[in-house]
Amino acid sequence: MSRWGRYAAAYVALTLLAVVIGVVRGESLLTLPDAWLTIAPSHGWSAGAGVLVGLLVVVLTRVSVVRFSWARQLHRDLRPVARGLSPIGLMVLAVLSSLGEELLFRGALQPLTGVWVQALIFGVVHYVPGPSRWVWAGWAAAIGLILGLVFAATGSLVGPLLAHALINGVNLRFLKHHDPDPRPRNLGGLLGQRS
Repeated sequence: MSRWGRYAAAYVALTLLAVVIGVVRGESLLTLPDAWLTIAPSHGWSAGAGVLVGLLVVVLTRVSVVRFSWARQLHRDLRPVARGLSPIGLMVLAVLSSLGEELLFRGALQPLTGVWVQALIFGVVHYVPGPSRWVWAGWAAAIGLILGLVFAATGSLVGPLLAHALINGVNLRFLKHHDPDPRPRNLGGLLGQRS
């Protein structure tokens, strides 16, 4: 099984776990009955907010990697995960990670634990060994909080699902193709000679 195949299987397992929790609770994982907005559940508002959040996170990722050493280090630490992914692998992981994590953390856990606790758990689950472990866990907790707020406000999981898939799809591709430490090229010939 390929590396991304193992990740995909893990995300399918998260999805199944969330569905089991939803069945046991007897509630939909895709809607939140006590949403903050009176128009809820509003799938349209949620989708719009999700795409906006996703685009904002993608832009902040790019800016952070260029401007901050902590973001470059995080990029270096996470890059090996994306380097071997095919375009199909990138797409499959973006969709399955969104589905599994959103159904479990926002759809199943948030109604039980609240917005803050699910975000904290989401951050802890993203803890990885290495120099960037706390940066990555903190970043994931912040994103989990924002996605949880979209779910709480609109009562629809559509926005968090779209945002998560957009963020992971675009940022996995960025991880794969962007080297935060480009090495100067040896051009050879006359251009490579020093005087």
